[in-house]
Amino acid sequence: MMNAPALVTTLNVEDYFRGQLTTALAHRELDISIGTAEYLVRLLSSFADPALLFTRGADGLEIKPLAMQFADAVYADGQQQRKVALKRLGDIALFIAGMFSRSLARKVVDVDYYIAMGGAAYRDLNAALTIYVTNFPYANPFGELARKFSAVVDVLSEVADESNLGSRGDTLRDFEIWLRTGSQRALGNLHGRGVFPSRQMTSLTRH
Repeated sequence: MMNAPALVTTLNVEDYFRGQLTTALAHRELDISIGTAEYLVRLLSSFADPALLFTRGADGLEIKPLAMQFADAVYADGQQQRKVALKRLGDIALFIAGMFSRSLARKVVDVDYYIAMGGAAYRDLNAALTIYVTNFPYANPFGELARKFSAVVDVLSEVADESNLGSRGDTLRDFEIWLRTGSQRALGNLHGRGVFPSRQMTSLTRH
């Protein structure tokens, strides 16, 4: 008798992303605290449920624009709601910039906008934070995420590639990301293809 297929549980998803994240952090040589790493694992795992990423608008499911999420934080009714809004803004900006940076090409806003908005949200949340009550068992990760936002985006982009969530071989897109954000991962991808860009040049140099 054949064994019944195993159910994919939340723990399985977290274990998968923990392994992918650990490998990517080592490859990118990014040092972050255990608490921040575990926060990222939970972030990736939680957004495996699309209902947590999308909201229902007039035209169906959509991701609320970051500017509107920022307005939610600015005009929040009380400090607790403001913290929740800042956290969601930072989380969504980080997830999209990291896991779907290539899909942002040729959009009205690009990955640098997500990096700026997400980093500022985590910075403001960290500054406002005295006691943030969640079920997260580690220390506040938001200050570190604010400081290292762009580097963490690189790490999550590598996780996306290894998970087949991003397209490979897009030299122009890597150049755009490097030019906008200074991403060392994008620069490394370019070097790996024999492309050595310069900020003083308007074209790519291939060796």
